[in-house]
Amino acid sequence: MSSENNEQVIRDPLWNAIQLDHHAVQIVNTAAFQRQRYIRQLGFAHLVYPGATHTRFGHAIGVYHLARVTLEHLRKSGQLENDVYEEARLIPYAALLHDIGHYAFSHALEELGDDFLPGDHEAVSARFFCSDQMRNVLRSLGDNAAGGIHDLIRGESANPLRGLVSGSLDLDKIEYLRRDARFCGVPYGEVDVDRLLQGMLVLEDPTSGKLEIGIHEKAVAALESLLFAKYQMFRNVYWHHGVRAASALYKRIVYEAVHAGILTREELVGPTDEELIYEISRRAKTSESDIGRKLSDRWIPSLKARELPKRIMEVTAAELDGRVVQEWVLKDSHEKRAFEDRLAEELELESGEIVVDFPVKESMFQLDLLIKRTMGGVERLDLSGVSGLIDLPQMAGSLYAATRVLRIFAFKKRTLNKERVLEEVTREK
Repeated sequence: MSSENNEQVIRDPLWNAIQLDHHAVQIVNTAAFQRQRYIRQLGFAHLVYPGATHTRFGHAIGVYHLARVTLEHLRKSGQLENDVYEEARLIPYAALLHDIGHYAFSHALEELGDDFLPGDHEAVSARFFCSDQMRNVLRSLGDNAAGGIHDLIRGESANPLRGLVSGSLDLDKIEYLRRDARFCGVPYGEVDVDRLLQGMLVLEDPTSGKLEIGIHEKAVAALESLLFAKYQMFRNVYWHHGVRAASALYKRIVYEAVHAGILTREELVGPTDEELIYEISRRAKTSESDIGRKLSDRWIPSLKARELPKRIMEVTAAELDGRVVQEWVLKDSHEKRAFEDRLAEELELESGEIVVDFPVKESMFQLDLLIKRTMGGVERLDLSGVSGLIDLPQMAGSLYAATRVLRIFAFKKRTLNKERVLEEVTREK
């Protein structure tokens, strides 16, 4: 870092020189923000892609940078006038803080569901605003800044620029796709960032009359590149079978630790990646329970040594032939755990040595934004598509079905009756 006039410049491998203003410097220097240095951006993807050790820290600063670039473009183009300009001032700081509430190993734990966790990372972020250090920093932005920033992160703000922080074309998505692809060493996350940012406009909803972020029709091709990049990254990186095996094992570790009383739900908020694994391991070693033994002697050592469960069954959503996976399979429910353990017993394996995985990302191709047509007028582009632009319904459905894979992992090689398993875990549409 270098500094000048209370600002600092950070050298970033993706965006080169990023300039932090005075308030951003203060936020970055808080303990709550520095914690993100120790939260991996992609959870367990580094077990498959060794370069994927980048963290939430760098990503958050990257989103802040894109927010400032976008706001400058909107200002120069005359988009930020009067009240809109005033409301724009919190956007960069909301962008900087949007991931501060992440659990250890990022999104993996959130798949356990709302019944298990104190809340998703957006909701939990408010807890990190409450430290004396962070509270004092945010107070310097205004008496209501903390609440305004949290509303932006939660997608509950009335700010016309809220879509830059939380929306179907938010800067978070643009940043993480480029950053994740770079550090994984894959060519799948290429997005025409400059065209997207230059195409952003403040538009008036023709139905409600409210202002919100949209894009010009000329930037639709860049939008298409983002959607396809997302599909490729989910298929090849985020939902890679090795990544999913590690994530599933990790979720089972945390699930069992909480249900055995080794760890409480509230204690999931705050630890970094290594802190959480260490604490579960330490406590499990002193536990006299069978779960404690499995955690300390089997599951955690296997995760650390990358001795992951292997695929013994794999079926894409597109291959389910008019059937859908049962709701209880989608969540880490008691019913799902009972099914896994029953299957393990049938295959002469110990409890916990069979893992069922079927990832969910309903918002993968979420799209709801205004488009300014070249020939005049403003239309809303959503999953029903817009004539002459993107055939979203067909594209989104087929790509999502090709990306989602129902997998069963086992610690030892076994043979399954696939048809019998599918009868139990699926139903007719």
